[in-house]
Amino acid sequence: MSSTAHTARIVLISGIASGQGKTTVTAALARKLIRQGLTVRVFKTGPDYLDPMILQRASGAEVYALDLWMVGLDDCRRLLAKAASEVDVVLIEGVMGLYDGDPSSADLARAFGVPVVVVLDAAKMAQTVGAVVLGLQQYGPVELAGVIVNRIASASHAKMVTQGIRNVPILATLPKQTQALPERHLGLVQPDEIAQVDQVLDQMADQIEIDMAAWDAIPPVVLDASLAATSTPQLLAGKTIAIARDAAFAFVYHANLECLRAAGATLTFFSPLNDEAIPADADAVYIPGGYPELHCATLSAAQNWQDSMRVAYAQDMPILAECGGMMVIADSLTDADGKQWPMVGLMPGEVVMQGKLSGLGMQSLATEDGELRGHAFHYSTLSTPVEPQSQTVKRSNGAQGEAVYKRGALTATYFHAYFSSCPAATARIFAPEKKA
Repeated sequence: MSSTAHTARIVLISGIASGQGKTTVTAALARKLIRQGLTVRVFKTGPDYLDPMILQRASGAEVYALDLWMVGLDDCRRLLAKAASEVDVVLIEGVMGLYDGDPSSADLARAFGVPVVVVLDAAKMAQTVGAVVLGLQQYGPVELAGVIVNRIASASHAKMVTQGIRNVPILATLPKQTQALPERHLGLVQPDEIAQVDQVLDQMADQIEIDMAAWDAIPPVVLDASLAATSTPQLLAGKTIAIARDAAFAFVYHANLECLRAAGATLTFFSPLNDEAIPADADAVYIPGGYPELHCATLSAAQNWQDSMRVAYAQDMPILAECGGMMVIADSLTDADGKQWPMVGLMPGEVVMQGKLSGLGMQSLATEDGELRGHAFHYSTLSTPVEPQSQTVKRSNGAQGEAVYKRGALTATYFHAYFSSCPAATARIFAPEKKA
């Protein structure tokens, strides 16, 4: 084994579909293993902001995205190898079903030789669970390390489920929860909104029963970390970027912040919900996505923040308003109850919440510096007379995706960019005068 190879017990936790309890099980497993003296790092497959918040709360460490297309094979390998060099256990929560998507969770597992652990909701099944396990194992196939059975109703139910599973270890069981992690239209709610969130996580850790002998029998994964981290040109050297961060604007990848810092930027944070103005030393502003539609009254009344945004715009300060950020820099935002609230007014037009998804999926944006990759997920629409400067392209079918608007130094879009997919294009947003 080379000195650059890192070994840890790594598993990808997946299932047959969304709603099987993958996040609940992953959170409970992480906290339980930590209690037993192991060090644990958690990753989330695919684009997601909310599940990682719960998983970060459960594990006590930042949760990064892994996606072979958006993040890229090499960066996924670097992230995994770094984690494997620092901890005993790496848990990767999959997305949707094991074979759903392109690339799928199974593709990610195969790319790095990571064994799969299947979470199965047994609430309405008994012995048939075994047939589902067999199908998941053989379809790919994948290296199936074991099963975690969720929502066990009783000891007799557990016995029937156990009888149905053949030649695959049952790594853990978790009973039906009396207090589940609540959800809303974009997914799970943010941890700070859940009363006694740590008590809920501790209760789940108490209740998950792990077969440690079966767990210890999972072979460790050896990752070659010989790929040197690429050096990022210092295109944002000397720049201070002010980032909105509070309950309304919480959808930010840790990797995006690291990308900005790697390019030389200094980051500072402020809260529009607390009516904090853009910090005086800012050279650029980033208003990320989140749940502004839940805080319309507070944001509409936040005059210090709104005035500072208008001054920054008038002074041609670079501003990136991304998804939720774009919703609040329009003239108005109409909430789910149909009430219209005046907003900052940097973008002519109005945003209206819808009853169903208005945009979803992986997308890319062609720029003069290369392809910037990311995704969209939103329940609102923007009506504006402003013509888009460009459009993203949907990865699934090549169709036109989200509009990207440019007004002076303002960039506004529903598109969530993964910055390190093209650091030069990212730098140009925040420092347009810089040439890559």
